This record gives sequence, structure tokens and C-alpha cells, in this order.
Amino acid sequence: MKVGVLFSGGKDSYLALQYASEEHEITCLLTLESKKEDSWMFHTPAIEWTKLQAESMQINHIIKKTSGVKEEELDDLRDIIESAVSKHSIDGIVTGALASVYQSTRIQKICNDLDLWCFNPLWQRPQRALLQDLLFNNIESIITGVAAEPFDDSWLGRSINLECVNHLIVLESSYRINPAGEGGEIESFVVNAPLFTNSIIITKSQKHYSNFSGRLEIQEAFLE
Repeated sequence: MKVGVLFSGGKDSYLALQYASEEHEITCLLTLESKKEDSWMFHTPAIEWTKLQAESMQINHIIKKTSGVKEEELDDLRDIIESAVSKHSIDGIVTGALASVYQSTRIQKICNDLDLWCFNPLWQRPQRALLQDLLFNNIESIITGVAAEPFDDSWLGRSINLECVNHLIVLESSYRINPAGEGGEIESFVVNAPLFTNSIIITKSQKHYSNFSGRLEIQEAFLE
């Protein structure tokens, strides 16, 4: 089956892509660049650098800007999916949705309206298991956003490796966070993975942080 992947550049959308690629033909990535950092639907940190990820994976990439206004951004989502159908004749959409009913039901409705299959390979995956999946599959990602106590600015840019995963699991118990960030506690960006032909090297970045909330602005990066 020919599918398009809703792709944010983070660990969840990449992992969903990799799992889907085992059985289906990935014909394109669909990325929505939201003007609002607190979009209800879409991941925003480092979203502009998904172009390097698409280039490294040699997959067609469709990018569309969206206002980020709640519900209105769904019109932009429908538009980009329709564009993928027109340009690449896709039969379905793959998402990295893990537990958000808000996101999954809205994507499913659009797919139903367009007579497309909707595949959520990570749906209801235990969060600790998802983090282990990243390590097992040698997916290298960094933290690009935080939005909860006790995350300070030292977490921004941190690699999600075994040490980091163990730390997140400890915080799950002491602070009741979602260790994989499903509650928005952390956002991520994949810099290297099995489907990449080249890794992404970040040469310049800047941290923006205040009151347990922050993001890593990637300013310069290239494919190795």
C-alpha cells in the first residue's frame, strides 16, 4: 500500500514511519509548520529542519504552513492530505499518535472523508516500551522542547540515550510525568536513524527557556 506519513521530525513520527515502511511503500512525508508554538494538533520545535530529514531518507516532502488556530488548522491538514493524494496517489496516512484522542479522532475523520486508510502503529504503546524501541532501533534523537517541572534548560539539546531514558523513568515516578513526553513534557528531533543515508549535524543552536518551559532553536545544521 502507498502511504504518506504525517511527519514532525520527532521520535514518534519517525518511529511510526519506520514501522510502516516494513510493510508499506512510503511515498511522501507531510509536514505542517504551525505559526503557533502551542498548537493543539502539531509538533513545532525544529519543524523547519524536517527538510534535512526528508533529504537524508530520500522521500518526497510536502510542507504547508498553518495558522495554528484550534480547529482551523484541520482545514490545512485536510489540504495537505488532499495534495498528497493528488501528487502521489496515496492509499493511506500514517501517524505517530500515541494516546491523544483529540489528534487521532480528527485525523481519522479526515481520512474517512477522503476514503483513506489511517494507520497509527504506536497507538497505546506503553511509553517505557516506546523509549526502549528508540534505543533498540538505534534512533538518535535530541530533546528540542520541554514544558513541565522539573525540566530545566540543561535538558534542551540532550541526547535521548540510555542514560536519558533511565532518568526519564525516574522522573515518571517522582513527578508523574509521561516519560515519552505524550503529555507535551518533552519534544524531540531525530538526527540519525536506520532510514537515514546521512546523519544531521547541528552546528549552531540557541536555548529559549523560562519557568520550566523552553525550546531549542536550531540555527544551523547540515547532512554529514
